[in-house]
Amino acid sequence: MATSTVTLTASNLKDALWTTLNQVKAKKMLPGHADAVACQAREILRTVKVQLQISGQTNRPVPVEIIEFSEGKIKRPVKKGL
Repeated sequence: MATSTVTLTASNLKDALWTTLNQVKAKKMLPGHADAVACQAREILRTVKVQLQISGQTNRPVPVEIIEFSEGKIKRPVKKGL
């Protein structure tokens, strides 16, 4: 398994999902593998949504990590398995 360092941002997440969808359409990826990728993406988005809801309900500022994720300015790399 090769690994590369990729910055986790909303745009990169969207691009990964589109790439996954296109690979399934081209029969280069099994649907089960694509489902696992989509499941991880849903969990990431669900976590972001909950953090935004908590910020809104408690009148606290939005966490910096959420802003960086949405704006694509994260400086901390995330390891990605291929």
